Amino acid sequence: MRRSMRWEVPSMPTAAYDPGLLCEQETPLVIGKNWFLDQEIPAGGFVRIQDSSQVCEERVDETRIITTEGLTTCLDPGRGWTITSGGWNFLKKQECWEGHKQALITTIRKETKRTEEFEEAGCRSPTWVVLRALQQINSATRIEGEAAMSAPPFFQSAGRGDLLFWGEKEGPTVVIWESLSEQEKKSWLEESSTMHDWVVWCKSKKGAEEIRSFELSGKEIFSNYDETKSKEEKNKKNGSKKKARRGQSV
Repeated sequence: MRRSMRWEVPSMPTAAYDPGLLCEQETPLVIGKNWFLDQEIPAGGFVRIQDSSQVCEERVDETRIITTEGLTTCLDPGRGWTITSGGWNFLKKQECWEGHKQALITTIRKETKRTEEFEEAGCRSPTWVVLRALQQINSATRIEGEAAMSAPPFFQSAGRGDLLFWGEKEGPTVVIWESLSEQEKKSWLEESSTMHDWVVWCKSKKGAEEIRSFELSGKEIFSNYDETKSKEEKNKKNGSKKKARRGQSV
């Protein structure tokens, strides 16, 4: 029996697929003076080991903004906020905010406060995995909803109502319904009457709630609401039932 057994072909260790090692360089680096977070990486790359977390400080007029350990904080007493450093660096490089950084600082303050209120009310944003899946349905280039600092950068355009986060207000759209205010919902419904390349991510309608116009003109393509469950099971607080609807040509 043993003589007839076949041996496994020698496998390649996973370490063989690791990238090449980078050498450490004792290059004197001072963030904000001779090294910047958004500068190009030197050819070949290098590793610089620091003995403590580095702090990058920048000023927008008299407003101090510091970045450390992946977070950016505005130190303005009346407009303070903390968001991811990636979000801040991405937004400030967008064309619509060039020359308007003070307005961006104020906008982020309003957006963070608004996000806190929505989260306290039980609203939650879909994951980027879900958003990428929704994006692929109509090859969407725009997202309507979310907040300026949390909208995913893999959309060419983002905004909510009259507020433009970046890009142009056009193209196939993914709409995050619960993140819109009542006025923003009304405005989008008016705009969508002539559009068919949209996908709406929303909570399932409960009971006798009024049917929304996009539910009549669109087609449901996904729902995690199980119609086979008993009434008692449906009434349990197992999280919000979600569904997506897409526009369809007429």
